[in-house]
Amino acid sequence: MKRTWIAIALLAALPVAAQQDFSKIEIKTQKLNASTYMLTGAGGNIGVCVGDDAVFVVDDQYAPMAPKIQAAIAALSPKPVTFILNTHWHGDHTGGNETFGKSGAIIVAHENVRRRMSSEQFIALFNSKVPASPKAALPVVTFTSDIAFELNGETIRGVHVARAHTDGDTIVHFVKGDVVHMGDTFFNGMYPFIDGSSGGTPEGIVAAADKVLAMVTDKTQIIPGHGPVASKADLQAYRDMVATTSGRVKQMIKDGKKLEEIKAAGSVTAGYEEKFGKGFIKGDKFAEMLAQGYLKP
Repeated sequence: MKRTWIAIALLAALPVAAQQDFSKIEIKTQKLNASTYMLTGAGGNIGVCVGDDAVFVVDDQYAPMAPKIQAAIAALSPKPVTFILNTHWHGDHTGGNETFGKSGAIIVAHENVRRRMSSEQFIALFNSKVPASPKAALPVVTFTSDIAFELNGETIRGVHVARAHTDGDTIVHFVKGDVVHMGDTFFNGMYPFIDGSSGGTPEGIVAAADKVLAMVTDKTQIIPGHGPVASKADLQAYRDMVATTSGRVKQMIKDGKKLEEIKAAGSVTAGYEEKFGKGFIKGDKFAEMLAQGYLKP
């Protein structure tokens, strides 16, 4: 199971052209409560809320997965998808937008998501250019802070968190069902990818975790962007790891250490390798990512 989550995370990191054969990847459905589900496949975890009113979806993975995602959702509800809420702009969370948008779904996201999807982007960690998305894939409803939906007997709140994984992250809270989808502000059991090219920062990751920790209980089910469904304790451990490792890097920079010294030191992730070091971002790469963010002019 752990190897499966690592593979999913690895897929999320690579350009689409380098992906394995999507035809071999199946969508798996996990029921969280009477109306809310998590779907996994290739890319970010998907949240689905079904009921009498509409089908509400959080994120939609890579474009080639869209038909399989549609089939998995159809097994949960005969209704068409009414809303897609994107937690951020990356293609492993927005790739299905075009298919769902052409099918009539209303795509919703923070205004920075539409801004980034509307023009070519560059992800420094992978030295990769990402072309602008087609018009049908762009969010048609945008917001700057918060947004709410009253559907299927559920209150669904989207809350923007600033400069976390990117500059357009949204946390989605299914209030009555006690489920939170955190997008890529939370990589459960892995070092996170913090996209500094898109405005992401470690401090924003910690702040996002703190916001969610303040709203959940020990019974809350937390959907991470990547990894298995998590608990409050899982999120707390992740938050503390990011806070501690980023603090170590800042101190090393203050002490005059250079990038290569920080990357090679091993002390940045000391004590965390067993729990978080098995994802696609290894400890030295995570240390390098943090250092590069703080060493920017």
